Amino acid sequence: MDYSVETAPLEELQCDCVIVGVYQDQQLSPSATALNNSTDGLINKIVSRGDLSGKNGETVLINAIPGSKIESILLVGLGENKPLSGKNYKKALLAAVNSLKKPQIKSVVCSLAECEVEGRDWQWKSRHIIEVFNDAAYQFTHTKSDKETESRIAKISIAAPETERASAHAGLLQGKAVAEGMDLTKYLGDLPGNICTPTYLAEQAIELSKKYASLDVKILEESDMASLGMGSFLSVSRGSRQPAKFITLSYQGGDKNAQPIVLIGKGLTFDAGGISLKQAAGMEEMKYDMCGGASVLGTLLAVAQMQLPLNIVGLIPSSENMPDGAANKPGDIVTSMSGKTIEIINTDAEGRLLLCDALTYAERYNPELVIDIATLTGAVGVALGRVAMGVLGNDDALCNDLVAAGEIANDSAWRLPLWEEYQELLKSNFADMSNSGGKDAGTITAACFLARFAEKFRWAHLDVAATAWRTGPTKGATGRPVPLLSQYLINRANS
Repeated sequence: MDYSVETAPLEELQCDCVIVGVYQDQQLSPSATALNNSTDGLINKIVSRGDLSGKNGETVLINAIPGSKIESILLVGLGENKPLSGKNYKKALLAAVNSLKKPQIKSVVCSLAECEVEGRDWQWKSRHIIEVFNDAAYQFTHTKSDKETESRIAKISIAAPETERASAHAGLLQGKAVAEGMDLTKYLGDLPGNICTPTYLAEQAIELSKKYASLDVKILEESDMASLGMGSFLSVSRGSRQPAKFITLSYQGGDKNAQPIVLIGKGLTFDAGGISLKQAAGMEEMKYDMCGGASVLGTLLAVAQMQLPLNIVGLIPSSENMPDGAANKPGDIVTSMSGKTIEIINTDAEGRLLLCDALTYAERYNPELVIDIATLTGAVGVALGRVAMGVLGNDDALCNDLVAAGEIANDSAWRLPLWEEYQELLKSNFADMSNSGGKDAGTITAACFLARFAEKFRWAHLDVAATAWRTGPTKGATGRPVPLLSQYLINRANS
């Protein structure tokens, strides 16, 4: 996709389609007014005859524009004539791009950045045009013989006045970086488990390090992990024929001696549940159990493009969880890298067994803070649905900052409690802890388990099990939480 900022008057542009906004009660946005005047009142005629009420998300495509270089005009409803909320702005953008997928439209000029959005500037609005359009245009074709995609859009221009060109361009660059990070995350998630193995995931990290001088990669093999005492992590990979990989991708953008932010992403490239085998229905979606790891790669790609003045370390423990004669059995006891012992109550609670050793490994970086991202529990979907990801952690300021970043990025998150009472559910008669607290408060007890390995630093946990991919007819990876993580890191860089 080609992106640009366009400051020339809309009526002088030559493009396939111009997107303009219309408010309720037949009130036109400034750009809609300009085009209406240059087309002898065409837009007013369309609106006055009731083809568009102006309700947020409504669209009407005008295909014939007499005497104009513009091939078509898309009218988008914006709701009441007042500043939009961030989510309603996104809703209008999404309606616009979805309306343009099937028509043979290749070049688009979007004027919706002129809309007033509560508390947001031109940079934010421009960035979201790029993110939303790019996200909607994504289509996975890698394993299809027919590579044709639904959308033909190849060029998107953001209409802006000359006074806002710099701000709009800054938003364009941010949006492009985040959009490409989301694309990588979605692509890796959508790949099947027979292609996207732990080795393949490691190779993608290596490719990123070749492309960006600010990124450095290191891959630990199973022998290295055994030497480090990662008995918890390795107990998961024993049931798989695919060798586990521990991927480290580091970004150096800040002062050499500045403490890094560590991002840890769960990289289960396929999760059958192990001996505690999952039900067959829907098991193919367990290829998405590596979306936490994929989002770390996507976020570091975005950071490298934005050249943020931060130091960031991405850690991705990657394995499969399969049933096998060598696999973990319920009742087994393993020793983590920290020395703490864990009774395996449920082999399908395996993500935390990878993450706990990664959290201990993170100590060697003397991190400023650690954020782990994992498709950890189905329970988070019961609690929050597929709208918000769960946030838990041992530091109020960090958790609040992540939730706030999600609000800005339109990538919602909600904090859940991490109270001491829940730790009681992890008691074991035979080890320091069990790996499952049972069916009650599953998301919270999973985080309680991780918290025992994060006592030496500020830490937050994002449970993205219900938001990292869509199910049903629109099944596919979402690229979340790359927007939230990118916004958090932008906020840190700006502060």
